[in-house]
Amino acid sequence: MGDSYSHYHWKDLIETRIPPQVMRFVKQTGRAIFRYGMIKEDEKVLLSVSGGKDSLALAFALAVRRSWLPINYSLEAVMINWLEHPISDEAKEQLHQFFDALEIPLLIKDEVQYPESFKGDFNCYLCSRNRRRILFDYADEHDISLIAMGHHLDDLIETSLLNLSSRASFTTMQPVQEFFKGKLHIIRPMIEVHEHTIASIAQKWQFPVVKPVCPHDQSNIRSRIKPIVKQLVTLDRDAKEHIYNAHHFDPPQRGEKINNVAVKTNLQ
Repeated sequence: MGDSYSHYHWKDLIETRIPPQVMRFVKQTGRAIFRYGMIKEDEKVLLSVSGGKDSLALAFALAVRRSWLPINYSLEAVMINWLEHPISDEAKEQLHQFFDALEIPLLIKDEVQYPESFKGDFNCYLCSRNRRRILFDYADEHDISLIAMGHHLDDLIETSLLNLSSRASFTTMQPVQEFFKGKLHIIRPMIEVHEHTIASIAQKWQFPVVKPVCPHDQSNIRSRIKPIVKQLVTLDRDAKEHIYNAHHFDPPQRGEKINNVAVKTNLQ
């Protein structure tokens, strides 16, 4: 943390009035929830927590927003703690303090990152699939139909360019994604938020960011495409928004489809 931010703390956001920068972030997240009908009355929402800035910012936005609304939804969070790269007890305690203050139950779940089924193979796709399997199993066991993930606008843009350049397909992650014939949906409430907005808030307000060690974090293809996205923005400052809008995510109603993805309608 920079010394200039030493007098800021995330507890101040909960105990005092929310400043304009953070208010804009929460409202922007809320607009995407409303636009794509992500959450409705009395639903259970499972937050997928990595410990990074994105998932902590999402937890904050959903918790604060829930306190404003005339409707209610329940939140709980699961963080997968890979046994090969475990986080410290101190980090666990800081995360529990953060989520307790937001009134979101947090489970830190110890799991094996390299299961025997991988047969010695490992890459980002396998790791992501393993994480998703664990989350899906937990959601099924606890009768949860919504999993909220902390993907943001930059993630969507990077995925768009990766699929376009390596798969000849102009596809990307969806604001709402259906699994198992509608039994489960992944929602991405921060899909219209820039990564730099999230990073600024998390740093300034000293969110207890603790991302587990990833041996491929700086060498995977997504990390190599980030500079390309930055270059696009120097050509047109709204380049990310243009790519986002080019996907034509039409606001849906319950039971309708958005790019072949079924979604739920919000009551807000």
